[in-house]
Amino acid sequence: MTIIDTHTHLYDLPDLAGSLREAADAGVTDVVALGVDLASNQKHIEMCQSAPGRVRIHPALGLHPGNITTREDTAACLQFIRENISQAVAIGEAGLDFWYKWVRKDDVKKQEQREAFQGQLDLAAQFGLPVVIHARGSWRECLEMAKASGIARADFHWYSGPVDVLRDILDAGYVISVSPALEYSADSRRAAEFAPLDRLLVETDTPVMVSLPDGTRVASGPKDVWRTFRALCSVKKLDEPEALQALNANARAFFNIPVL
Repeated sequence: MTIIDTHTHLYDLPDLAGSLREAADAGVTDVVALGVDLASNQKHIEMCQSAPGRVRIHPALGLHPGNITTREDTAACLQFIRENISQAVAIGEAGLDFWYKWVRKDDVKKQEQREAFQGQLDLAAQFGLPVVIHARGSWRECLEMAKASGIARADFHWYSGPVDVLRDILDAGYVISVSPALEYSADSRRAAEFAPLDRLLVETDTPVMVSLPDGTRVASGPKDVWRTFRALCSVKKLDEPEALQALNANARAFFNIPVL
């Protein structure tokens, strides 16, 4: 029983070695580590260049819409991604998020997000890489931009949007990922129920906060991908061994991760 965590932010873990050790002990073989800015992208590349451990780290390089500062910083981040593209399994975490209070009524900041996202879509199209999309509240626009850019593989990360957009995401040949939010979010459950198994990925979004049985909130680690998996099997009433085989195959195909 082994599993792949398709969405982590390892740069943000206070005890990286301990988290990866716990993940390996739990049967996690691979994690996709997504960058959100220049510094996090650099850290993930450095992690992959260090001595290999029992969990393989696969970097995705990106600029998160919540981490956009100046156009100069965006250009520097995109340049770093281009220079290190051979080490990336995907572009991301990229996308649009107009729900941030400092963006909601600021058309200039919205346009900066669009420009940064388009720059990443262009890189993905040029180098034939998949894109991991953050689309909170902007699902339709992100979908249309991805399609217009000729993106063949896109993952709408932690999808919790409307079913009509989800239907169009699936019609475009794209996938969605589900997170520990399956344990409590009606929107996430609805998306998981609607999407077929062959269009799903499981993730933790480490170190997002999760609840323990006693109600305590703690930061998640890649080992918690099993929580997402079991919640998904419960929501969709899936046979666990069959579902696990399918989900691992989905992850390998999407990110081009070789079998151990």
